[in-house]
Amino acid sequence: MTRFIFSASALVLLSACATTAELEPFEPTDFVAATPIVEEEISRPVEIVETSVPLPLPGQMKKITSNTDAPNVSPRQAIYEGRKSALIEPSVDRYVNAIQVYPYTEGALYRLYASPGQVSDIALQSGETLVSVSAGDTVRWVVGDTVSGTGPNARAHVLVKPINADIRTNLMIATDRRTYHLELESVPSGYMAALSWRYPSDELAELTSRNTRAISREAGTIDRGLSLDGLNFDYRLSGDKPTWKPVRVFDDGRQVYIQMPDNIETTDLPPLFVLGSDGDAELVNYRLRGKYYIVDRLFEAAELRLGTKSQTVVRIAKSAPRSGFAALFWGLGDE
Repeated sequence: MTRFIFSASALVLLSACATTAELEPFEPTDFVAATPIVEEEISRPVEIVETSVPLPLPGQMKKITSNTDAPNVSPRQAIYEGRKSALIEPSVDRYVNAIQVYPYTEGALYRLYASPGQVSDIALQSGETLVSVSAGDTVRWVVGDTVSGTGPNARAHVLVKPINADIRTNLMIATDRRTYHLELESVPSGYMAALSWRYPSDELAELTSRNTRAISREAGTIDRGLSLDGLNFDYRLSGDKPTWKPVRVFDDGRQVYIQMPDNIETTDLPPLFVLGSDGDAELVNYRLRGKYYIVDRLFEAAELRLGTKSQTVVRIAKSAPRSGFAALFWGLGDE
């Protein structure tokens, strides 16, 4: 007998919930169109105000003159002037401890001062693979290479040491990412212990990638500071059953969140019309964030309408708190 009463009660609840598919007795004119507002641009970790562009090296910057004729110089003089203009010397403000950190620019010549009996370290970028090292003078200059670190943190180093003072040569380093050109000069004292580079283009690419990840992460977030403890899911859906019918509706006591299905991006977005908590039509603002309509205030009922002559209407109505069997079987009436 007890089992029969349980089954009968469940059937009564199911039949009662099944009637929720019909629209509630509100007049369509009772609703007023809600105002969609443009979502503020997602704050990025870093704002990029200017992208890196190749600039002339200090020696290549010349005064503007009215004479547009090309200077009449010999090929040898042109080569000398070009090499001299591309040469970057060490400076005090680019030192980090004992390491001279040059800004990498393709085609630049970087000066390295070395001394007999001292090893100078040329450190490449972490993760950069050394392909080849070529020196102009391999008799009076000792050139070798080694690696520090392991895995993705492995770093290639090129080591140079002159045999005598007051000698010069050049060095070309090829890697899987770029090429380096260095001018080596041996001095009796005052050698450079180490040099490396910073890479503006790589730094800009990393900032851009980080911004992209931040935007993607924010797109999947409903709202900042949303607490799951205070959410109210006591809303019911009725009316038509289009493909864009909301998946669920809930509020946090301040705003209402309408979750749309995953395919909402491929369909037209239905406008929202609301009825206030006192039964009067009200103007409210709402915004779109990902798959969610976020309504700026609570409402008694609302409708999503699409179309003009033959409208598709989905009614969203606030319901009494659910408990017992009603909470267990409520979702069956919304299908």
